[in-house]
Amino acid sequence: MDGMNVVGDLFGAGKMFLPQVVKSARVMKKAVAYLIPFIEAESSGGPAQARGRILMATVKGDVHDIGKNIVGVVLQCNNYDVVDLGVMVPGQKILDTARAERADIIGVSGLITPSLDEMVNLAREMERQGFEIPLLIGGATTSRAHTAVKVAPQYRGPVVWVKDASRSVPVASALLSEEQRPRLLEEVGREYEAIRRRHAGRERQDRLVSLAAARANRLPVDWSGQRPFRPHMLLQQSRDLSRDVPPSPSGVAHVQHVKALRDYPLAELREYIDWQPFFIAWELKGRFPQILNSPTKGEAARRLWNDAQAMLDRLIEEEWIQARGVFGLFPANQVDEDDIAVYADETRTQEIARLHHLRQQSEHASDVPNRSLADYVAPASTGLHDHVGAFAVTAGLGSAEKVAEFKKANDDYSAILLESLADRLAEAFAERLHQRVRKEFWGYAPDESLDTEALIKERYRGIRPAPGYPACPDHTEKATLWQLLDAEKRAGIVLTESYAMWPGASVSGWYFAHPESRYFAVGRISKDQVKDYAGRKGWTLQEAERWLAPNLGYEPEE
Repeated sequence: MDGMNVVGDLFGAGKMFLPQVVKSARVMKKAVAYLIPFIEAESSGGPAQARGRILMATVKGDVHDIGKNIVGVVLQCNNYDVVDLGVMVPGQKILDTARAERADIIGVSGLITPSLDEMVNLAREMERQGFEIPLLIGGATTSRAHTAVKVAPQYRGPVVWVKDASRSVPVASALLSEEQRPRLLEEVGREYEAIRRRHAGRERQDRLVSLAAARANRLPVDWSGQRPFRPHMLLQQSRDLSRDVPPSPSGVAHVQHVKALRDYPLAELREYIDWQPFFIAWELKGRFPQILNSPTKGEAARRLWNDAQAMLDRLIEEEWIQARGVFGLFPANQVDEDDIAVYADETRTQEIARLHHLRQQSEHASDVPNRSLADYVAPASTGLHDHVGAFAVTAGLGSAEKVAEFKKANDDYSAILLESLADRLAEAFAERLHQRVRKEFWGYAPDESLDTEALIKERYRGIRPAPGYPACPDHTEKATLWQLLDAEKRAGIVLTESYAMWPGASVSGWYFAHPESRYFAVGRISKDQVKDYAGRKGWTLQEAERWLAPNLGYEPEE
């Protein structure tokens, strides 16, 4: 335990890197597990007193916990008692457990934007139920600004945003110290107040155009003379492209539109991994492969790289996890300005789904359009027969069981390494499948020849935006994607109540093939578009404001 305190101090000082810390924790946990029976048998003495008890959880509807697990290990290295409730934890369970375990701090994490609302609700309930202990906020979609503006005002107790694992220990230490706590809370309070003032000023200064004006400034596509490329897959209807996969019982999609990929070769996906996000997940920031030769981080990066390669060899040979995917290419046309109608077949007489999109409303320069993803599909009024694609892939089937096996053996390092590799393989699957769609299934770029670096830099025609992300920020559109693909049955990927994908190592999205298609962020939108979107979705205004909360350019009424 004394040794781990040294490790924690070195990590906090930037003299030790996260992979080394987690490996050290593995040694500590195995040693402690071995010694506990002997310690308990002694009549005197006992385990060292923990510095505090911290309850951690990924909020309801969210499944991502790699960052939370890393923070938990780092805290344990610094002699904190960590109670980890796992993923998809309802707020009341968090609070009930905090009371039962007499937690000194509650820490919550989340990746998807609906998790932000769950954190606000948790803070509100902590206030209502009379809690006073600190609340720590963390996760990819969280920010200091969101914590200051949305979460902290709901709870009179301390609310602190924790950027990464390296900040978790000094923050926890200060919050539980009678001497350090006042200074930390004073600093955080001043910082949050300044953020709230800036936020209020920005709201007044935001220049948003009307929805009508934004639509008038749409991407200027001249559809005359264009002939959208009909997917090869749809031209080969005589083949049974679904193979052993039965048609959707809902009858939503004709089988020729959808193809399932089971037991996709992991060795093939390995060649498409983008390694830079892998190192970032382990808090080793830097360009890959240059980071392997960094004078400061190189040794730690190389060891992590070697461990990753060794684990990839084993998980492929021993089939620890399974990759599955499903995708579909469908007749489609733009309708009602910002929607896309998806049809049953090329007669285009039966609409089987409607994809709802949002349009940028920020005031742009005269030569910059206000984009919507619907701009990339030919309007029905043109008479052109265009198409759109959908996909969902995972490399996480079997991962949870193997991770649990590692954790049972007190091997957090291998558990986190496997989770981070499964994430990378899922992203690699999305990259490889998109390549095959462009060259083979849709076939609009049959002669494309790009190396891995060019693929990572997206130097190809077409995009694959994901529901819940900047170009289409509404997570609920995944429900339509799942309906079109019957993704749960065909690929084994389940949607949670907040539209997170389980297994967590999963990726989904739409395919657009238009030569001018590119990624963009919808950004802030005004009430006229929210009302219009609610009408198109069949929602109340309040429902639309809830799901589009991160994009609202105004404060909704209570």
